[in-house]
Amino acid sequence: MVLLTFSLIRSARFCSRPVNLTRNLLQKPPITCKRTTQSVYLRAAPPVSFYTNGRTVCLRTTSLLHPAPVLTRCRLHFHTSAHVRALPMPLLWLLLKPLQKLTAIILGRSIRKWWVALPANRRQLMREWAWQRRWYLAAGAGVTMVIVVLLLLTHLDESPVTGRTRLLVVGREKYMELAALMSEAYMEEFKELMVPASDPRQQAVEMVVQHMVKRNEDIPEVCDVHWTVHVVQSPDVNAFVLPNGKVFMFTGMLEAVADVHQLAVILGHEMAHALLGHGAEQASLSHVVDLLSLILLMAIWAVCPQDSLALLGQWVQKKVTELMFDRPYSRKLEAEADEVGLQLAAKACADVRAGPVFWQQMEIRDQLTGEPDLPEWLSTHPSHRNRYTQMDRLIPQALELRESCVCPALPATDPRAVFSQSVKVLLENAKNQPRGGPEGAQKRPLPRITASSLPSGLSAALLAPTAPPACPAPLPPASTEDSQESKVSEVDVPAPAEGGGSMQGRQSTS
Repeated sequence: MVLLTFSLIRSARFCSRPVNLTRNLLQKPPITCKRTTQSVYLRAAPPVSFYTNGRTVCLRTTSLLHPAPVLTRCRLHFHTSAHVRALPMPLLWLLLKPLQKLTAIILGRSIRKWWVALPANRRQLMREWAWQRRWYLAAGAGVTMVIVVLLLLTHLDESPVTGRTRLLVVGREKYMELAALMSEAYMEEFKELMVPASDPRQQAVEMVVQHMVKRNEDIPEVCDVHWTVHVVQSPDVNAFVLPNGKVFMFTGMLEAVADVHQLAVILGHEMAHALLGHGAEQASLSHVVDLLSLILLMAIWAVCPQDSLALLGQWVQKKVTELMFDRPYSRKLEAEADEVGLQLAAKACADVRAGPVFWQQMEIRDQLTGEPDLPEWLSTHPSHRNRYTQMDRLIPQALELRESCVCPALPATDPRAVFSQSVKVLLENAKNQPRGGPEGAQKRPLPRITASSLPSGLSAALLAPTAPPACPAPLPPASTEDSQESKVSEVDVPAPAEGGGSMQGRQSTS
């Protein structure tokens, strides 16, 4: 027993203590007081407790003189600072990327300047030293490569739907933080171009997206995201989906699709990018390639005798990296998104045969509008021809998946065959149509599908303002009467008429 004597003390009580003293008391047995005539004896006993509510520390004690617990004064001892939100790691990498390149350039140029300033005999000594220790240097380089490979192997991941093994340095959670910042930036950029919620195009895209989400609830990545739709008034034929479920659809894309089935295939492709995490995957590859290319960049600036040659070598190194790593990998991800998007559309009971037709339409559209036809190896996306050729190979598998999902039967008319026949008729009519000088030689613009001319296959069930049914229903099939004309939108098919004019016919492509 520890005895501490305090003379001429008739009563004793505990007061609030500073933080360092309370921490020490927390680690030792608590202390109670035993009152005597002239002295107070302190002995070890259990009935002392400390508690805190975050910023306040209090002492509760039970002594022999006071059976009930006595609460002493409580004082504020902990001071917390305001919450500071750190930058997402992918965004931090994007900001540090130019700094990394600048550091490599400065280091390589400094090595070159140092080597040029050395006397000739010192250079010869350095060469002999390196040659004598060449095996040690090679072993060090080999060990470094093994360590890098092992670090990369620890960041391998499995793709959610396809099961493909991939490198994922940027985690999904970190990339979601960057996606939130990107969505805020896009919302600020397009805030003046957003169509109202009452617009039929907005309602149509929302209905298709919610329908596809309902039909694909068995995929965890689809259910974990809150999908929202934003239709942007822009002539660009584009659409994209952020990893956090923000769907941005441009009205130019709505004018390019022919029916609801093509729209479902396009939305399935973009949703596949989000649920597969292609953004994080591509950012991971870009980050690793950039880090490894820093060594080559430093060597270029160290070896080239002049800065102009070093700049040329840096440009060549950048282009070679893009052509060998970035663009082929991007085309691979696009092909994977086509495959998974076709499966999502098939489970949503869409006519997946309309997918190849859309890319055939895009190929003809680019030819008529004079878009440059770049080689595929220079592009980040597969060519239109390769996309609809690859989709044609995937159609039988997608139709089997659609049939297993208890979807209504498809019409016997294949939209691919109908579109090919329509193109032949269009070309024959264009050949037979007389040219009226320079004006007749001008290219005929493609038709534009507006909200008022949406196909009747997009029935009132999709355009209704009410919420979709709780049970996921398939996309509404066309009725028997108008199955030949309500599956696609109207396009201009010129035909010779009296007086050298032309008449418009209707073309069914889906």
